[in-house]
Amino acid sequence: MGPGPRSPAGAPRRAAWPSSPARQMSIQSEFFKTFAREEAECHSKISIIGTGSVGMACAIGILLKGLGDELALVDANAQLVQGETMDLQHGSPFARMPSIVSGTDYALTAHSSLVVITAGARQKEGESRLDLVQRNVDIFKPIISSIVRYSPHCKMLIVSNPVDVLTYVAWKLSDLPPNRVLGSGCNLDTARFRVLLGQRLGVHSESCHGWVLGEHGDSSVPVWSGVTVAGVPLRSLNKHLGTKDDPEAWGRVHQDVVASAYQIIRMKGYTSWAIGLSIADLTESILRNLRRVHPISTRVKGLYGISEDVFLSIPCVLGENGVTEHVRVPLSTEEEAGLQKSANALWGIQKDLQL
Repeated sequence: MGPGPRSPAGAPRRAAWPSSPARQMSIQSEFFKTFAREEAECHSKISIIGTGSVGMACAIGILLKGLGDELALVDANAQLVQGETMDLQHGSPFARMPSIVSGTDYALTAHSSLVVITAGARQKEGESRLDLVQRNVDIFKPIISSIVRYSPHCKMLIVSNPVDVLTYVAWKLSDLPPNRVLGSGCNLDTARFRVLLGQRLGVHSESCHGWVLGEHGDSSVPVWSGVTVAGVPLRSLNKHLGTKDDPEAWGRVHQDVVASAYQIIRMKGYTSWAIGLSIADLTESILRNLRRVHPISTRVKGLYGISEDVFLSIPCVLGENGVTEHVRVPLSTEEEAGLQKSANALWGIQKDLQL
């Protein structure tokens, strides 16, 4: 067995695969004849910060897709992260599972290609995402500095809410280029939008195309002007689609998108599975350099008439360097105004943050 991944100064060295006691090593020496020695290196290591319900849903989604060659789980609760890790390891015969390391020490995240941050105060029933801001900023300060210390070349994917403001916070605290700091943003909102469109039409969501942009939250913007099903623009069939003059009230679809997270929180206490699958989807685009287009939170100053330095969701091409291009989606006057309103709402919160 070769030694574990290289560690930075002060970081503990860990074996790529667990080994124990002399007796096991004796069995290994009888069982194997060394042909060549190698030092194991991770080429697509993923770290997840926070092993609550969202963090573990992300871990399951990533593992089932067979992404990465090492997974590091970090949480302030040592017993929780150890228990979650054991539970995952015991499921390894049923999934393509990489080496897993876990603990409370951020040295475990060293040399990560991608760091997914789910840690933070949980949203309470009746609490908007923006109400969480300052509580989570204080949590982020030590997390971001530790990540950059051990993985200065990583991409950061922010999931913690309010995700758009915290993506901005992570960018400012990390001093990384903005293409390498992104938020999950409206990737899930857009999925919910397409699912609800499909349910109303009686077709699979994969055949429904349309974006939800802006803030991941109450001021998000449905791009009704671009909604198509099987290549057919729905506004060619109903010119008032999604407006207040729409006789079929399609605008309720977006209202349900906004309300859905609050409904789930009210019924089960938190959201987890959909966001976990969404993060696995984004991780796949990044680590496999797929260059797929996702509506994720990115720096938008200078776009769509936005003059403030905010992060919000627009369609982005994702690859091995993070965000490589912003897609210029044509918006109606109302939609662009909605995006500007969303940006102003975010700036109204973050301009007073203590960073």
